[in-house]
Amino acid sequence: MNTLVLQTQKVSLFYGERQALFDISLDVPKHSVVALIGPSGCGKTSYLRLFNRMNDLISNTSVTGGVYFHDQNIYAKSVDVVKLRRKIGMVFQKTNPFPKSMFDNVAYGPRAHGVFYKNKLQEIVERSLKQAALWDEVKDHLYESALTLSGGQQQRLCIARTLAVEPEVILMDEPASALDPISTQKIEELILQLKQKYTIVIVTHNLQQAARISDYTAFFYLGEMIECEKTEVMFTNPKMKRTQDYVTGRFG
Repeated sequence: MNTLVLQTQKVSLFYGERQALFDISLDVPKHSVVALIGPSGCGKTSYLRLFNRMNDLISNTSVTGGVYFHDQNIYAKSVDVVKLRRKIGMVFQKTNPFPKSMFDNVAYGPRAHGVFYKNKLQEIVERSLKQAALWDEVKDHLYESALTLSGGQQQRLCIARTLAVEPEVILMDEPASALDPISTQKIEELILQLKQKYTIVIVTHNLQQAARISDYTAFFYLGEMIECEKTEVMFTNPKMKRTQDYVTGRFG
């Protein structure tokens, strides 16, 4: 039986008086890819952001229920949010490299955590870029601006930047939605490689992508999680009619 890395128990999320998520319970096993699917505005990204407390950055937000990382409630007052975000990294939908060199983008996190020795930084940058399947493409241009890279390369650089601080979990919010099919394929291949070492939760609107890369799929609708199953079951024999209607294209 896989060890659970992340877990939510009856979690609800409120933006002021508006409730965005309703009593969601979900388990994320170690070294798995869990895909969150559903129509726009159904709460997928809000749910994803619970795991590294990104919703804290929005004023008047409140959470009820339990959100656990290795059985620790991450909303407890004693939790150091900076340390938490080091363990649970995030890759955003919009590529967001810093206006710095490729080297400095990847070295940014380690430097922020006190790593300054040049040899150590070079080792981390090389390792992270190799893990992100980008090293061979940029190794001769490391000190050029990250903004010279293509969209797909920029997204892999952002993944390398996340990997540089050695997280356990990677949260991905539609990481390939703005990319061409070839770049999307590279990101998907990368995700399948990364799950050997990391646990990944990904939001995607692309049902085929969820089917290709995930071990488990959770279907969200109007702030509720309608169903969560092994991906092959979700797409071939879902229990709920609403899930079946969505995955067969009848709505959404």
